[in-house]
This record gives sequence, C-alpha cells and structure tokens, in this order.
Amino acid sequence: MEKTYQLSDWLPTTKKEMQIRGWENVDVIIISGDAYIDHPAFGSGVLGRILESYGLTVAVIPQPNVNDNLQDFTKLGAPNLFFAVTSGAMDSMVSNYTASKRKRDKDAYTPNGDIGFRPDYAVTVYTKILKDKFPNVPVLIGGIEASLRRVTHYDYWSDTLKPNILTESGADLLVYGMGEQPLKELVNLLQRGVPFSSLKTIKQTAFLQTKQEDLPKNKNWEDVEIGSHEDCLKDKLIYASNFKVIEQESNKVFGRRILQQVKDDILVINPPFPTMTESEIDHSYDLPYTRLPHPKYNKRGPIPAYEMIKFSINIHRGCFGGCSFCTISAHQGKFIASRSKESILSEVDKVTQMPGFKGYLSDIGGPSANMYKMKGKVQSICDKCVAPSCISPVICHNLDTSHQPLTDIYQSVDAHPKVKKSFIGSGIRYDMLVPEFNKNADPKELDAYTEEVITNHVSGRLKVAPEHTSDAVLKIMRKPSFKYFHKFKKRFDQINLKKRLNLQLIPYFISSHPACELEDMANLAAETKDMGFQLEQVQGFTPTPMTVATVIYYSGYHPYTLKKVYTPKTSRDKKEQHQFFFWYKKENRDWIRNTLQKVNRNDLLEKLLPADVLRNTQKKNKAKNNPKNKTEEGYKSIFQGKKHSTKRR
Repeated sequence: MEKTYQLSDWLPTTKKEMQIRGWENVDVIIISGDAYIDHPAFGSGVLGRILESYGLTVAVIPQPNVNDNLQDFTKLGAPNLFFAVTSGAMDSMVSNYTASKRKRDKDAYTPNGDIGFRPDYAVTVYTKILKDKFPNVPVLIGGIEASLRRVTHYDYWSDTLKPNILTESGADLLVYGMGEQPLKELVNLLQRGVPFSSLKTIKQTAFLQTKQEDLPKNKNWEDVEIGSHEDCLKDKLIYASNFKVIEQESNKVFGRRILQQVKDDILVINPPFPTMTESEIDHSYDLPYTRLPHPKYNKRGPIPAYEMIKFSINIHRGCFGGCSFCTISAHQGKFIASRSKESILSEVDKVTQMPGFKGYLSDIGGPSANMYKMKGKVQSICDKCVAPSCISPVICHNLDTSHQPLTDIYQSVDAHPKVKKSFIGSGIRYDMLVPEFNKNADPKELDAYTEEVITNHVSGRLKVAPEHTSDAVLKIMRKPSFKYFHKFKKRFDQINLKKRLNLQLIPYFISSHPACELEDMANLAAETKDMGFQLEQVQGFTPTPMTVATVIYYSGYHPYTLKKVYTPKTSRDKKEQHQFFFWYKKENRDWIRNTLQKVNRNDLLEKLLPADVLRNTQKKNKAKNNPKNKTEEGYKSIFQGKKHSTKRR
C-alpha cells in the first residue's frame, strides 16, 4: 500500500513551511545547487536528515536565484548555528559544461532538465552572497565541488590553477568526503557550547588560518607540508609532486595532516575519518526519507536524475579501483563501507511501496557494483598501505574479492514478493570476474556471480568499462590489460548462448586521455571492430579536480614518477581522436583513410575500411589494365628511358 505524505514530512523550504512545523527560525539552512529531493541518493536530502537526527532543526533553500535581488538567500532569515553550502551531486562546472566546454542543454538535477538554475562555481557564488548578507554567520561548505577543490587545483573550464576553495569563497570550514562522521562531531561540539571558530581539530575538515597563528594541537597527528600555492603557479613540477602526497594521505587509514601556504594564510587539511562502520552507514540510509522530490516541483516536470534512480538501492560506498580519471575514491575513499543485508532489504520494502513502482528495481549497486563487503583480509596490512588502488597494476593479495555476499543479496532481493526483477545498473568491474586477473579468488564463485548477473539482472545490455585497448594508456589509467576484456567477452558469449539469451555487451571507452596517441585510437577502433562492436558509448576525457589524469593534463608530468607524459589538448587533437570511434560513419571515411595512409598504417585501414580499400585496389587494377593507360605508360617509360640515357652520356 502506497504511503501518503503531508507537506511537513519534507524539510521546510519556505517561511510558511517552517511555520507549519511551529518554527520561527532553524539551526541550519542548507543551500544546494540541486532541486530538493528527500532521498538517500541526493546530498542535500541526506545532509538534512543527518543533521535532523542529531537533534537540529533544518531547512533547505534549493537552487536559489543568483540573478535577482537575492531574496532567496534571506527569506528564511539567519540560522542559529550555520549555513551548509553544496553545489549538489556534481561539480557545477561538470554539470553545466561538456568535455568540449559547450553549455549543456539539460541539467539532470533540475525539474524538466531545465538549465540556468545552477551558477558556475556554485559553492563560491553561494558562499560569497551569504557572507555579504550574513557576515557574522558561519558558512560550512561540502559536497563534491568543495571536496575536490580543497587544495590547489587545475580548473579546466577557466584553464587556470586555482587556490583552495576556502580562499576563493571565504567559507569558514570545509567538510570533504562523506559528511556523516565529521558532521556528527561538529554538531556535538556546538551543542556543548564550543564556538564555530574553534572547530579546528575535527577529522575530515579543512580551514584557513594566518601564518602567525599556532597550529591546533593533536598529539596523534603528524603533519606534512606540500608546495605552496604560489610555488605551484611558478613550477608545474611542484604542483604535480603535491598530488602524490594529497592522494596517498587521503587514502590512508591513518593519514597525516596536510599544510599548504596560500599567500599570508595556511591551509590546514585534517586527516580523514576511518571508513564508516556497517552500523554508521546503515543509520544514514535508515533515516525517515520520503524518497520523493519536494511537492513544490509537482507542476514543473520530472527531475531526470531522480527518475533514473528512484527505484534503485545503493548498497555500499567507496571504490578501491583508483582509476586515474575518476573522482570517486578521492571523494568517497578507497575503502568500502557496506550496508547490512537487513538495512538493504528494509529499503527494498520501502521502494516497493513507492508511487508508480511496478515490480522492477533499476539498480542494486554502488560506485562499482561488485565491491560490496570487499575489504582487506588482514587489517594491519591495510593500515600501513599507501597504494591508491587495490587492483592496479594487480589485485592485492590481501584483498578479499568474494562475490558470494553480493550473490546472496541479489537472490534475497528477488525473493521479495513485490519484486519481479532487479537490475544491476551500476558499472561492474569485469576484470575482477576474470580468473586469470583475479588469481586469488575462487574461479567457481566468480563464474557463479557472472552467470547470476547475466542471466537474471541485465536488461538487454550489460555495460562495462574497459576504457581503452592500449596497454600503455591503460597503465596510466590504472586499468588492466585489454586482453582480460577479451576473456570476459568470451565468457559473456558462452552464457548468452547457454541460456539462449539475446543480450548485448556494451563497452565504454575514453578518447584523448593522457598518454593516448592518435594511432592508439586507430588501434582501438580496429580491435573493437574485429570483436564485432560498433561503438556508441564514447566519452572525451574531461579534466576534473583531484585526479591523476588532470594533474598530467595540466602539468605534463605524472605525479608519481615526475616523468613527462603526452596529452592531446587542442580541439583538433580531441576531435580527431573522437572520430576514430565512428569509423562506420560516411563523413569520417575520407579523414580516416588519409590519416592512416600518412602514418603508413594500411593494416589498420584494411581493418576499418576494407570495402574502401577494395574499391581503391579495383580502381587501380582497372586503370592498370586499361589499353589507353598501357600505351601512355609505354610512352612514359620510353621518355624516361631517353632522359636517363642522355644523362648517362
């Protein structure tokens, strides 16, 4: 039976809604670049419910207008404790622009996909307005935009090296990564009467202080100082070398406190919290969400991002893949925080009672679908580890990659009387399902999971991300050799045939990634064509803050080796790499033919455009056998012979 809700079941977004609850003011006001959706997959919804569970009164101002008299920022008055600012589920620049820096025509986190409701650099814009309107009220920033811009970073859209976002925005405190743990400690201290300005030793936070001030003391922390922002501006090598420290400290169980000078200030980034325990992450997902967008959007149209995930279940956080181009581990961490089976099944039951549910769950997954419950076998080994990835270049011998808990979850979910079918919409790390790569796992268990997914949880297409075919590029990406994708495809085809299914395997690839030459893209196109693929899912590399690939893109150096790495940068370079994906389009044939002939790669040309090569060969043979041409050739040879004989004389 569908549950009915009252307006007061959502956190208030207006003064009138506050009054319905009997509130004249609130403790915290959340400012978000997303529409307000009270759902565990959306940041402002989670943040609001978490703060509420700590005993605070909370209101939300979603997508405030920054182009009028700014009344949205003042309509609820000043909060008792602080403003909490986030750009939303995405960095606002990624949300607003494509990889080629064109304005997007849709915003997935806005009703009807409308654009124009989220400003560029939203966290900075919102914070500056609040600091102007309420100079004495603290501003706490968080979410992915703040988290990944917490230190000197390259901003692709302005093509500049920017300082940390605290310096840019004027915010008082930054929470990076998943916010539940630092927020709990922060609220606890405030409730005990500690002033906001004294919150300097909370893990997973960052702040600015002057050089003259003494650093806050914590006898359990060690400090590490990285190159100053000014030094990074002068020397790209310093900027690159900084990143190794930042990434390693962010992924340690016991990280050091990072210090960086910025003009007359010092940026202080406190170490992260340990990975959330099962009970901690369960608490976050078990809060009383309505799981619905705020009723204010009822007449404005559906919110695309919500429509995509409203019948999905997130079962864990974190990713130990450490891919060079990906920000997930930088934000969520490399260690996996998994929910209990009971919490997951409880949420499934809630989803089955939602309006419009027809028995189909769109996804049971996480950042990578098949990392649930995976962790180190011996924790003391993980405690000392500084590797950014647990599976690159090889799978760590200490990593437990058992897929049995996942298989059990899938089968338990499908046993629910109201669930007809559950799908795996999140990306699957196919490499962990290949015994030749995952040598520590039980091959039978991997095979059982693979068959379970392909047989029962794929809706026509299984999407995986080999990303490239070149081993040199894949090494920079921290991805395994493409030969393992061949092995996975072979198993996929066997199961497809055995079960008499008609499923498609859809591989994702990236063009213009650091270390990728034009010839690598030609090889990619030829090899995937040989495998029977006509590629559709294509992504141009987008440099985003806090990734290895972005550091290479800007600096030209790999942060771990400090060796130079080529990166395609010009719009022409990127367009040409992209064109090879679409070898089957008529408009690309001439360019592909000319390009491969110039680099003397007729072998690739014959693979990509065999019909064109055949036609050209036939034309040449026809011309060669033409009597007229033979006569002309004869005259030509006689003339050349005379010329040569004259020279000999």
